[in-house]
Amino acid sequence: MASNPGILSDWPWKHLGSFKYLILAPWTIHSIYSFLYKEESKRDLTNFFIFPFLLWRMIHNQIWISISRYRNAKGNNLLVDKSLQFEQVDREQSWDDQIILSGIISYLINTTVPGGSHFPIWRIDGVILAILLHAGPVEFLYYWLHRALHHHYLYSRYHSHHHSSIVTEPITSVVHPFSEIIIYYMLFSITTMTLILTGTASLASIFGYFTYVDFMNNMGHCNFEFIPKWLFSLFPPLKFLMYTPSFHSLHHTQFRTNYCLFMPLYDYIYGTMDKSSDILYEISLKKKEKVPHVVHLTHLTTLDSIYHLRLGLSSLASSPHTSKWYMWLMWPLTLLSTMLTWIYGRTFVGERNHFNMLTLQTWVIPKYSVQYFLRSHENSINDLIEQAILEAEKKGVKVLSLGLLNQGEELNGYGGVYVKRNPQLKIKVVDGSSLAAAIVLNSIPKGTTQVLLRGKITKVACAIAVDLCKLGIQVATLQQDEYMKLSKSLEMSSENSLILSKSYSQKIWLVGDGLTEEEQLKVPKGTLFIPYSQFPPKKFRKDCLYHITPAMLIPTSLENVHSCENWLPRRVMSAWRIAGIVHALEGWNEHECGYTVSNMEKVWQASLQHGFQPLMFSNGSKY
Repeated sequence: MASNPGILSDWPWKHLGSFKYLILAPWTIHSIYSFLYKEESKRDLTNFFIFPFLLWRMIHNQIWISISRYRNAKGNNLLVDKSLQFEQVDREQSWDDQIILSGIISYLINTTVPGGSHFPIWRIDGVILAILLHAGPVEFLYYWLHRALHHHYLYSRYHSHHHSSIVTEPITSVVHPFSEIIIYYMLFSITTMTLILTGTASLASIFGYFTYVDFMNNMGHCNFEFIPKWLFSLFPPLKFLMYTPSFHSLHHTQFRTNYCLFMPLYDYIYGTMDKSSDILYEISLKKKEKVPHVVHLTHLTTLDSIYHLRLGLSSLASSPHTSKWYMWLMWPLTLLSTMLTWIYGRTFVGERNHFNMLTLQTWVIPKYSVQYFLRSHENSINDLIEQAILEAEKKGVKVLSLGLLNQGEELNGYGGVYVKRNPQLKIKVVDGSSLAAAIVLNSIPKGTTQVLLRGKITKVACAIAVDLCKLGIQVATLQQDEYMKLSKSLEMSSENSLILSKSYSQKIWLVGDGLTEEEQLKVPKGTLFIPYSQFPPKKFRKDCLYHITPAMLIPTSLENVHSCENWLPRRVMSAWRIAGIVHALEGWNEHECGYTVSNMEKVWQASLQHGFQPLMFSNGSKY
């Protein structure tokens, strides 16, 4: 909130949380029922279209959010290149409150104001009048209201809440205290109520006007410049009638200039236009895409994971990936996106971070986890990964980490296939197995004498078993095939430390993919499950402890982290992603993929030296 919140700062339905949408339910249900069951002559198209228009406003805003975050991740034409934090994302979660408010106002006007219902679809006089009213009284009054809101009394109580966001996102535009939004809607009502009371209103003029307001608001706060220069050359007066993202960005960094709503005319008239507006505009248009030093490749997991990406729904992306009951409402869109990725998809940039002079990017392969286990998709997946590696090589990227793409030897030989096919690669390919194994080893409680290893035997599992056996810690397995695979990795002197167990009595379980519910139900109370795979096990025991997948806390100096990596908590990063960063920081000149494992202790110590920290249980012991 503002630094010194004034009266009516909080939204009335703040305590309702996600249930705030139920406020609109009675009106929405009534409008649909009336339209379907009333006589055709009495049906009100205006009333019926209010709810679809609210949905359109939500979708319109979300499109801007996704585009803005994508362009900010790429870095081209960027305006403010600073870190966006979880604090801002949390503060801006209420961006849809003003849409709910507009719905309430629309339904009230429709049912109580004479002339507020049964609008025609189009009236040209209403459209012209709306343009004149907005350009005249609305823009003029907003300019002076905005200047007043920057007076220290009003600023500290209200407007500072909006200006807490130096790095703006599209929805920053509508994040204001409740009373401030009320004032803005009163301004916009000059246009809408005049149209209604003069009988010139139409669906096109009313809904079109608010779409225009949303579009300009989102554009002004998107943090990248895209308005072409030729537009102003073709029609020079346009610079007085339409602002640009760079124009309004200066208002958020300088505070005392560029006060206009959407039209800079009044800033020119009253001398408050920032003198650097044209310079920033020119510079921003010329900014090239950021070339990262490190690229982390990942892919979609569950069918609804697309919403959990940083480019998706910010409320979901800023929290660990868990299933939400309301996601089933979006199944048509989910199904459509799934089909599109199955048929056609290209790797895209999902996130950009900074750390110790390194630029980091996450690239997303548009394939789901289930597709990695289908032979029919192996070639297309490997082609996409190889294309991403070659594209990164062409851009001059130093290190590429495979992350979730390292699914095993069956698909790509732990990434070694790509290096063999392209021996001339300068980019270093890192699968992160050594750090993942090191994290698991350092998560095992001190004094442990025996562990049970259960799950798919991967490169990480073998590395862990080899190291434990060398330390004299007994490694037990439950299945013959797991025992045979592990025994092939051990030296003769360590074979006695590997046993085939018929008991479930071990209290430390190192688990990979394939752990079953039946096996979990047989373990003793208090058993600690430590996963060594990229995917967490399903939890079937409340009386046992479950470590998260191999990961570490990131340093505070790692910037622009405002989304969670899959199911990991905030500011926690997977071993596979950290490994690529450490590889680049240390300047190691070898690949870490295929069947080779780097020195685990060296990688572990390097990670600690660069500020990555082991996760801790609440009792203070290492996670």
